[in-house]
Amino acid sequence: MDEWMNYEQFDRQTWHSFFPTNKVRLSQDNLEDIKSLNDRISIQDVQDIYLPLIKLIQLRYQNFLEWQMQKANFLRQSVHRVPYIIGIAGSVAVGKSTIARLLSILLNKLLPDKRVELMTTDGFLYPNAELKKRGIMDRKGFPESYDMERLLKFLNDVKAGEPELKAPTYSHQIYDVQLDRPQLIEQPDILIVEGINTLQLPMNQRLYVSDYFDLSLYVDADPDLIEQWYLQRFGMLLDTAFTDPSNYYYPYSQGSRDEAFKMARDVWRRVDLPNLEEFILPTKNRANVILHKTVGHVVDRVYLRRD
Repeated sequence: MDEWMNYEQFDRQTWHSFFPTNKVRLSQDNLEDIKSLNDRISIQDVQDIYLPLIKLIQLRYQNFLEWQMQKANFLRQSVHRVPYIIGIAGSVAVGKSTIARLLSILLNKLLPDKRVELMTTDGFLYPNAELKKRGIMDRKGFPESYDMERLLKFLNDVKAGEPELKAPTYSHQIYDVQLDRPQLIEQPDILIVEGINTLQLPMNQRLYVSDYFDLSLYVDADPDLIEQWYLQRFGMLLDTAFTDPSNYYYPYSQGSRDEAFKMARDVWRRVDLPNLEEFILPTKNRANVILHKTVGHVVDRVYLRRD
């Protein structure tokens, strides 16, 4: 079966033609502030790819609000504020975080009267101490390394309209969960949830993370390209860690650079690539929108699910 049969496929030029505006209201400096270490994004990318995507999200959000009103009228109830949740999935180093931050900024500009918040599922990883206790430190990022019950309860509470919630956060600098630095989530109108596990189907769960999503995106690229980006990012992390002994990457920045990269390649082949192939990539066709990247983090194709 053709994996793309359930999707409309558009090249970059065609996708841009659906919303051919040049009113970006962002500068290249703004983009430099939000992009991840080795990611690349330009004003042209915003015009060609992300403004049409934002327009599509706006249309879907309007339909969502209208349905909430129609449902309340049918049931003779008052309209309750139900957050619209967008999930963003994909491999490590593929650029999910940059896209999530960009969409958050663009949605805030497009919908200034709405509260748009962004969070990552990394905070729902078990702390390193717990991973070591369970003997799965080498499986960090795999489904069993996440506290899925806690994540599902959190998303359920968001949908239920809880006035104030605390999401655990994660530091890539110390490579661990920050239990003492939670993120406050206060009744968002739109919540963007970014993480490698947002579309996964964990075993023995009656609910899935994606059950709470009103729209889901998958950021796709050839695994060989992702490995290149992963190693580029690793090199940049070494460059920023050599003066900070508290940084997880500090020990690797002090020794042989060749040995450090040998370790990084081993981690990619032993951990990140198997996780991508076994648990992340198979979820691609559960997304409403797939952004396919090529060399230089350029989005060359957009896939839109037929629904």
